[in-house]
Amino acid sequence: MSLPETVSPFEAEVRELSRSFTDAVATKLEDFLSAKNDEVSSITISAAEIVNAIRTLTQGGKRLRPLFAYWGFLGAGGPKDSADVIQLGAALELFQAAALIHDDIIDNSDTRRGRPSVHKHFEAQHQSLGLSGSAANYGMASAILTGDLCLSLSEELFASIPGVDATTRTIFNRMRTQVMAGQYLDVLEESAGPAYDPAEAVKRARTIVRYKSAKYSTENPVLLGGALARGNESLLESYSAFALPLGEAFQLRDDVLGVFGDPEITGKPAGDDLREGKRTELIAHALLLTSPEERDFIQNRLGAPDLSDAEVQKLSEILQASGALQETERCISELTSQSLRALGAIEAHGLALAGMKFLSDAVTKRSK
Repeated sequence: MSLPETVSPFEAEVRELSRSFTDAVATKLEDFLSAKNDEVSSITISAAEIVNAIRTLTQGGKRLRPLFAYWGFLGAGGPKDSADVIQLGAALELFQAAALIHDDIIDNSDTRRGRPSVHKHFEAQHQSLGLSGSAANYGMASAILTGDLCLSLSEELFASIPGVDATTRTIFNRMRTQVMAGQYLDVLEESAGPAYDPAEAVKRARTIVRYKSAKYSTENPVLLGGALARGNESLLESYSAFALPLGEAFQLRDDVLGVFGDPEITGKPAGDDLREGKRTELIAHALLLTSPEERDFIQNRLGAPDLSDAEVQKLSEILQASGALQETERCISELTSQSLRALGAIEAHGLALAGMKFLSDAVTKRSK
């Protein structure tokens, strides 16, 4: 079925179903984590703080991954009010939360969604309670354990979905492996820095984008939803053709916002990715487009512990003046077009296609 020229015949229903589903996921998360709070509190009330940190983190966010699973589920013929897909959505939210907790530790990020990141929350707790030893070490250790618990809880929720079959389980397992491998490649890229050949930087950056973010943000959620509803292999392949380039566009937009986003909207300081030394595709394009002097400046100052505000501003200006920002925007547009063409080839009901188009717009036309 080809994609309708407009989603207007379905727009109201898409929005209502999306709201209803995300509300149901939020309720499932709250009920599940409330029960886990009681379980951990029975050990000692102090330990409940790690569950509370997860509850706080999962109360925010756009629920994009659950929504991709939902529309993939409906596109494969699943019922609109299925409890199984709600539980899948909650498991995906916990998986993402675990990834965010660990990612903030790796990047030493102070904030997440406008609030202190989990390790900074525990660091502040150490100080407020007047505990002994290093507050920073306490914060890191507590956040690692919180992230590990979050990952475990994601698996617990997923494993208890009645409708999970071997195909759905394989996709979920593969997703977790891909994210960890992609995260490691990201760490390796940042650590190698100037030692790696700039000529291959864009290729390396796109591999990281694909496995660290794109597959678990869009492709695997929609595949999980489709597989849970017993979608056939042909449908799942068409889902991948739509969702993977969309996920890559999503991450490239995130990279742009990490440098040029409005802190009031993103919840992150301006130029935060530059301070953290993230070797994104935006940086990779700059390494190919800048003069030798500018390239040396990027290589030597990106992520430097003493990077000044003036140097952050200079890096931002180089990214714009060199054409790196423009090239990244071109890639986002190209990937989005590729995704929309693939969406038009998916054999699914118009409502499900409209839901996927709604998500496509949410992913690519965003400011945070």
